[in-house]
Amino acid sequence: MSELPELKQDPVTTVREFFAALEMKIVDEALELADPGIVWKNTSLPDVRGLDRVRWVLGLLNNPRFGFRADVHHIAATEDGTVLTERTDYLRAGPVEIAFWVCGTFEFRDGRISVWHDHFSWENFLRGTVVGAFRALLPR
Repeated sequence: MSELPELKQDPVTTVREFFAALEMKIVDEALELADPGIVWKNTSLPDVRGLDRVRWVLGLLNNPRFGFRADVHHIAATEDGTVLTERTDYLRAGPVEIAFWVCGTFEFRDGRISVWHDHFSWENFLRGTVVGAFRALLPR
């Protein structure tokens, strides 16, 4: 159990607010919605455990050269409050924006995100990288 007060809002609302804060580069506000013991899992990458480590990784988005946005195509909560998302994530590094499909699962403890588990295809990510690099090279 965390030392923070329980969040009373709907889990779907929490996930939507989490992504909105990340898109606006207000990482600290996004992480107010997370449990101190959060675990962030990404397909085939090492888990990021704990609020400080997740804050450090997401803090890279605060660099003006980098950016993040997500188009949520589907979002739903199970009876136990787990939230499932199907979305397209966009990562930007300088002029290159990479678009790739992601399926995410969010688990909660006391109304806060305790597990953030994203599944994606490396093939889709690499395809998005090639397309993004090509678009960056095209004259505008």
